[in-house]
Amino acid sequence: MTVHVDGPRNERRDGRRHGNRPPSRGLRALALTGLVTAAATVVAYAAGLGPFADADGPDPAAEAQARAFLADWSANRLPSAAARTTRPGTAQEVLDSFTDGLDIEGPEFTTAGPVENGDGTVTVPFTARMPVTGLGIWSYRSALPLREQDDGSWKVDWTLSLIHPRLSGTAKFRLEREEARSVEATDRHGALLSADRHPSLSPVLAHLGGVGPRGAVHLVDRVTGEVERTETTFGKNRDLTAGKPVRTTLDADWQAAAERALAARARGRNAALVALRVDDGEILALANSPASGFNRAASGTYAPGSTWKIVTTSALLLKDAVAPGDIVNCPKYLTVGKRFQNVETSHHPGATFRTDFTESCNTAFISLRDRLGDGELGEVARTYFGVGQEWHIGVPSYDGSVPVPQDETEKAASMIGQGRIQANPLIMASVTATAVSGTFHQPSLIEGAEDTTRTTSLPREVVGQLRALLRATVTDGTAQVLAGLPGGVGAKTGTAEVSDDQDNNGWLVAHRGDVAVACVVEEGVTGGGSAGPVVRELLATMPQSSAG
Repeated sequence: MTVHVDGPRNERRDGRRHGNRPPSRGLRALALTGLVTAAATVVAYAAGLGPFADADGPDPAAEAQARAFLADWSANRLPSAAARTTRPGTAQEVLDSFTDGLDIEGPEFTTAGPVENGDGTVTVPFTARMPVTGLGIWSYRSALPLREQDDGSWKVDWTLSLIHPRLSGTAKFRLEREEARSVEATDRHGALLSADRHPSLSPVLAHLGGVGPRGAVHLVDRVTGEVERTETTFGKNRDLTAGKPVRTTLDADWQAAAERALAARARGRNAALVALRVDDGEILALANSPASGFNRAASGTYAPGSTWKIVTTSALLLKDAVAPGDIVNCPKYLTVGKRFQNVETSHHPGATFRTDFTESCNTAFISLRDRLGDGELGEVARTYFGVGQEWHIGVPSYDGSVPVPQDETEKAASMIGQGRIQANPLIMASVTATAVSGTFHQPSLIEGAEDTTRTTSLPREVVGQLRALLRATVTDGTAQVLAGLPGGVGAKTGTAEVSDDQDNNGWLVAHRGDVAVACVVEEGVTGGGSAGPVVRELLATMPQSSAG
């Protein structure tokens, strides 16, 4: 359940915040809302439970404490997580050794509903996704026991088995790695690709065609080291190389330009960029900063912020719930359980929906939430944009999540790409390509990639409206950082709240000709100010007709 306070602020046209005060942050958090990026914790947290929580059942404070514990763990705030338990010293020692010993970076958690036990304790089940560096995801289920304290507060009742059901005083986990096989690859024109020439492809080439690093997590006896069972293995995918270089859809020129743009404009922050062809989904560039390690461009899990308004707008247009010329007021604030807000000086009385889109007005979009059913946004994302279906692009990827909102506050947040909605640059580049073409094409990195997706094309009228709105955002709205580029560029900015102690992530998606691009800059504050310069650098470098 997700509650947001002071929702994400609209983008200024110059990509900066209004006013001289330090940026206030929304989505104040005590609770984990869903998935967190494996490279850096990107998750919205809830301040308590939603205003529509059932009065019966377990004490909401117990669930809030459980989610806060998982939120701290996912964000590597281990002392804070340990302090929420009945044995802080032991808890911190175990959390440290578990994460470091298994090379886990950025664990991700999803909670289920709390269960009240007969003895007055509460149990909160959860699913863990543990990204093991360089290998893949280890998923399992566990549960947090919570016990009420003498002062009426709740704490996680510490036991080794809450970390993993089979972790005990006699058994622990051990990670074993096998030496990775080298993979030769070429771009779409036959040019050789390598991590030396294109450093950002290092995490991509390591898994290309299913020939990635191999390894396993074993449960072993703490004294003898004898393996009791194998919990998970990595690297068992089929080998597509057949003794010759893997031919990819990448374009060496686009890849090099993407890496240069990140190096020049991301200012050393974690960032990722994807460029793909609109007409067939073939990936031209997939770049990460830093260049080695986690492939955040395809496997990251981020709240997409206002770039998600492309999907929200599609859902509204599909059912004639709004038209671009309709008046949809854009007030400074709107309270739905908690207060959502725009930039302090950003409000547009009497604004049309077109203005709401181009100025990225959060309150206007949230005010339209009753025109969509609770599960309708997710259904549109899946049916028309392929988000949440299983993609087979040629390397491991995260393919998005749009859960049904658990209350009205979370539904409001979902309208603007927050709550538990999760995406990454690969997904948002694909969303942009689908919006401007009308047809979803599964993104692909290798020729002949399996495609099990099933989608429906957007109506031509909706596509025309989306294209016009994206173009107007460049000419008149928050994406004017791209103004002046040739080729009729269309775009959408996004600012995604993360947590109380992190700056917002900056997003920008764009299309020109047959190319769609998406970029995220972690803690970039605004989309126009951080991701915007990266995308502009890329499009200014590459000729309009060089889409492969």
